[in-house]
Amino acid sequence: MSGLTEEVHRVLDRRLAPRCKQPLALALSGGGDSVALALTASTWARAHGRPLLCLTVDHGLNPASRGWTETCRDLAGRLGADFQALAWTGPKPSTGLPAAARLARHRLLAEAARQAGASVILMGHTASDLAESAAMRQDGSTTPDARSWSPSPVWPDGRGVFLLRPLLGVSRSDLRAWLKDQNAPWIDDPANEDTRFARSRARQGSPSGEAPASRVRSDMPRDLALSLQEDCGLVMSRGALRAAPFDAAVALTGLACVCAGGGERLPRRDRLARLAQALRGPDDVTMTLSGCQVLADEDVIRWIRPAGEVSRSGSPDLHLQAGQSGVWDGRFEIAAPADMTVSALAGHMSSLSPAVRAGLATVHPAARGGLPWFGGDLPPPGTLVASLVLRRFQAAAGLVDREPVRS
Repeated sequence: MSGLTEEVHRVLDRRLAPRCKQPLALALSGGGDSVALALTASTWARAHGRPLLCLTVDHGLNPASRGWTETCRDLAGRLGADFQALAWTGPKPSTGLPAAARLARHRLLAEAARQAGASVILMGHTASDLAESAAMRQDGSTTPDARSWSPSPVWPDGRGVFLLRPLLGVSRSDLRAWLKDQNAPWIDDPANEDTRFARSRARQGSPSGEAPASRVRSDMPRDLALSLQEDCGLVMSRGALRAAPFDAAVALTGLACVCAGGGERLPRRDRLARLAQALRGPDDVTMTLSGCQVLADEDVIRWIRPAGEVSRSGSPDLHLQAGQSGVWDGRFEIAAPADMTVSALAGHMSSLSPAVRAGLATVHPAARGGLPWFGGDLPPPGTLVASLVLRRFQAAAGLVDREPVRS
């Protein structure tokens, strides 16, 4: 096919920050899709003075995988890109292996990108992947479509990291033809032909024909997403949700629950639909979903994380040494100037000074116990505490549509 390089460059121009010099990460498996992406993206990176970091994950599932990693290393070297090999180690599950491998891969890629200072990982998904996902849903799967631009699906490891897929308009067969024209070899993973796995069956065109499973859409009108604000959780006008299309209300409700609750997985569609319907109705609402308590009176909806949900979910205390940073309860990123332990404020309110307790009076009572506690009245001097809740929601809702530049 002609014009592939130009098409990839157009996507990169649209999504990546101009005059930015931070590294650009690229997931390189050695398969045809990622090889084509590496060849086209590397010319863009050189033209814009951007370091390109190729990341290869060895899942440890095939005896040939070490050789595949070295093939990827060689390709990165020929393209003038940096290279890092990553490995999924430890025991592998006997069931759900593709999903576990995908989660491990995303976690490894996100961690490596963050450590390198990259905000974007280029991924080689194609139009054929979209067709396969649709076939899998026909077969009863809840597999979502890959999106051209989206936040990393792992949390909190993927915070601040976005995935960019420039090849979604191109079929796999067209990419293979282009690679042959370039005399560029690629690796064929035999797992892609293993019909024990749903995607392999979909690739071979054998869905069962059952109705697709219902799934939660994550897109919503921009003005609706912008109506959400942060207040020790998330808050919005109830009238705005009532006026929104129902599917958009369901999408917003689900994203708000998972972000305010600090978790990783969206609630089931049927439970979300019931909650969204109640929030659009006339009565007060108190409901807990995905570790988040949703409270609504006549005018306002709040999504908060009460102390009981912190405890019930088994969220561990965060132990930091001086100079370390970490995420507590999936909601707060904390940089420690000294050794510290972070836990929930619940049970420690009486130890706070009258001035601090007075300041907490402005916080909704149900949210107070779920705030972080540092072992005293206030965090030690020099401690940096940043809530991730609203930023995470904005990224998931599509309000961040270009590469963030790290400070």
